[in-house]
Amino acid sequence: MVLDTSALIAGFDPLSIVDDVYSVGAVEGELASGSLPWVRFKTAVENRKLKLKAPKTEFLDRVRESSRDVGDILFLSDVDFQVLALALELKSTGNEPFIVTDDYSIQNVADQLGLEFAPLMTFGIRFRLHWIRYCPACHRKYPPDYKLKKCEICGTELKRKPLKKTALKRE
Repeated sequence: MVLDTSALIAGFDPLSIVDDVYSVGAVEGELASGSLPWVRFKTAVENRKLKLKAPKTEFLDRVRESSRDVGDILFLSDVDFQVLALALELKSTGNEPFIVTDDYSIQNVADQLGLEFAPLMTFGIRFRLHWIRYCPACHRKYPPDYKLKKCEICGTELKRKPLKKTALKRE
């Protein structure tokens, strides 16, 4: 089991689980210091119920490539990339990890990578989406990893929409 920040915010308690629970140290930075999720995180780490592990660069690179393929690269934080990479690394060693997250972009990329996920507060995604960015005014299309926020033709704020949807691998 690999925890995303959203799992702790949603009330997931690593102390209540018998199986190995992993996360990345950077999750702590996304939690408000002194909050209940932060206390839960710190307590689980101190009691060795939550193992913190930094993923190897090769797995981070694979996650970035996959997130670029589906168009979620600009919608994932550095922590999100690390969580996905950690799950991918654990899978490469023969484990069967699943990511506990309510983040739809993490779920989308996890499915692309063949990783299992479990949402807590939401129903989770039903399809893997491949995104495209576009201008709602002049209809110009941009690649999903286009970094500017405004259309280079007319200056309108860009939006994103699904280019195609694919049935989840896990269904």
